[in-house]
Amino acid sequence: MELVVGRVVKSHGVRGELVVEVRTDSPEERFAPGARLTGRVGRGRTATDREVTVDAARNHSGRLLVRLGGVTDREAADALRGMLLLVDSADLPEPADPDEFHDHQLVGLRALDTAGDELGEVTEVVHTPAGELLGLRLAAGGEALVPFVTEMVPDVDLAAGTCTIDPPEGLLDLGTP
Repeated sequence: MELVVGRVVKSHGVRGELVVEVRTDSPEERFAPGARLTGRVGRGRTATDREVTVDAARNHSGRLLVRLGGVTDREAADALRGMLLLVDSADLPEPADPDEFHDHQLVGLRALDTAGDELGEVTEVVHTPAGELLGLRLAAGGEALVPFVTEMVPDVDLAAGTCTIDPPEGLLDLGTP
């Protein structure tokens, strides 16, 4: 499974630097000099992939500027606008903390209540300044966001493909009286 770690927003300057929208918790690892990524341009059947190597990366005014091998001028950088930068999930190290997970490990888990009844499925992990939220597609219909904290998600069992949700009253209500 490939995971998006960044997206090229635009070129920066005349020497081929790229402004990258970071989509990883570890930009210092993913964009370290020498890191190899898959660059994907386009979508669906028309998408083309190529291996790219990070030559340099630096923060500038709150943005990440990346220089890729072979991209030496503004024209070459402009041609990469919109390119997704990907890594293979098999290349990611397992988190050292047993209570820490990669987003791709959580998406697709069956969400159960504390009695073991099916609540729905985890469809996404939303990162906010206040913390992470699990996006759920509810079995009863609709969607919900659940704070990914121990009090509300006391158990994640990757082997079983489940997570236990213990929400406060009303969090998963769909607005029916």
